[in-house]
Amino acid sequence: MPKVLLISETGEQIGVVPVEDARRRAVEAELDLVEVAPQANPPVCRIYDYKKVIYEQKRRLKESRKKARTSELKECKMRVTIDPHDRMTKLRNVRRFLEKGDKVKFTLQFRGREVTKPQLGHALVKAIEGDLKDIGEIEKPAARQDRFITLIMTRRKDWKPGKTDSGPLEPEPLDDDE
Repeated sequence: MPKVLLISETGEQIGVVPVEDARRRAVEAELDLVEVAPQANPPVCRIYDYKKVIYEQKRRLKESRKKARTSELKECKMRVTIDPHDRMTKLRNVRRFLEKGDKVKFTLQFRGREVTKPQLGHALVKAIEGDLKDIGEIEKPAARQDRFITLIMTRRKDWKPGKTDSGPLEPEPLDDDE
């Protein structure tokens, strides 16, 4: 006759008993006999309300899903000759996205003859990094593709929502070396 290690509904270990005796005890307690470790020698069975356990697992799973937030990829497009005030307006929105935990993809666009002046793009990248250094960090560094420079920024791991440093109040002018 097969035997199992039985654990009661209160969690105390009853000992090694025949399967029939374990079933009888579960029926007397009006609970379920559940095999919790079939690979053990002898297998471990426990007496408890299986429906209650399933309900608790579903509830915990639902709670963890509620707290989990997926981060979205937001995009911020700029021309390389953007006005400093306009840049700060866009960076205010980017700061809001980063505070929420989203990633931000910057797309810097060259138009016409601006392509011949890559230093404009590099100066703008440095300015963006400097303005957002308190909250953001570069996930994917700046890369140039045809008429665009793209980079991806995420929120810093050590950033805390209580910090009120919102970066420079006045925009720093870009270095224009012509």
